Amino acid sequence: MSAQRIHFFSEDTDFRLRDKMKIRKWLLEASKREGYRITGLCYIFCSDTYLLQINRNYLDHDTLTDIITFDNSESPAELAGDIYISIDRIRDNAVKYGVPEIEELLRVMIHGVLHLCGYSDKKKDDKVRMRIKEDMYIGLYKSMFA
Repeated sequence: MSAQRIHFFSEDTDFRLRDKMKIRKWLLEASKREGYRITGLCYIFCSDTYLLQINRNYLDHDTLTDIITFDNSESPAELAGDIYISIDRIRDNAVKYGVPEIEELLRVMIHGVLHLCGYSDKKKDDKVRMRIKEDMYIGLYKSMFA
């Protein structure tokens, strides 16, 4: 599986992702551990304004959010999708939760993958399960590249 099946773009922000190859390897490993193969994943880093417009147009929600994930998977064992991430929310939430920006970014990036794997975060128990998985995969990133 080629790491080049994972792409990163920026829209309406000057943000540029660093360590792309490390992050690709990490995402591939995380999806493998979940029993999936990434066939095409696009991360689009954007502003609050950009993501709010997507939230309004496609989900009929008029609220700020840190991530919106669109599932384009064609097979149950494969992951494909477009994951929009607000860099403004990442920065604000990193300050709010007292974590480094990169850690908050990794959390949200893996959150999108976990949604594509079928995890939900609508109910309290689901949110707890999602947070445990996020923490586990952030730990994996740190252990892979320490």
